[in-house]
Amino acid sequence: MRGMVGRACTAGLVIGVLVTGLTGCTGDAGGDKAGKGRTTGKAVAKTCADGTFTWSHVTKRDRLTGISDPERLGEGGGSLRNRIRRVYTPSPSVRVDGGPAPSAAEILFSFGKKIGEIDSEARTLAEVDGDTWAFTDVRLPAPDLDDGRVTPHAAGEFFQYAGVREVEADFRYTCPEGRTVSGHARNWTVDFAGLTDCDERPDSALGREAARRSCA
Repeated sequence: MRGMVGRACTAGLVIGVLVTGLTGCTGDAGGDKAGKGRTTGKAVAKTCADGTFTWSHVTKRDRLTGISDPERLGEGGGSLRNRIRRVYTPSPSVRVDGGPAPSAAEILFSFGKKIGEIDSEARTLAEVDGDTWAFTDVRLPAPDLDDGRVTPHAAGEFFQYAGVREVEADFRYTCPEGRTVSGHARNWTVDFAGLTDCDERPDSALGREAARRSCA
């Protein structure tokens, strides 16, 4: 599988990074007979197969997903026992504001190409030959909180935290004959695992947020 989400790990003031990181339109023209509705839907799907995406208002934000209570370690450090509790669950999301639209996977494929998460020469996901990307999976589960745990080797009051980098944007899909449908997509590209001493000031904004919530 290509294009997996990433994993970054931070510890105190030293930061290390470990990088882990279809169909056309469907719709119903409102036919009052089941058979007629299906025929119309197929026609719409074929018409919109060659549509184009336009993306706007792309934003990226690091979100805290989990945090542990701090615990004091003596000289030489040791293993931390407090588990990370979840405070936020990230998940891919695609919202379509009415009208026929490509599948969620197709929309996320276009979004992934827009932000550089997906490197593919294919114009659409339906044209891809063999490659797959986790970013296009609308059912992609949130990363485990206890992956990438770090053992401190010094004395201090330590806590662990986890987070993800969320990306979201608005889109407009334009069919060849001019009909358009708009919507919004959200996903995450990198997940973070952090270890910080309450007596130190973390370098990252995510670490500082975690410190305010745990050390306080």
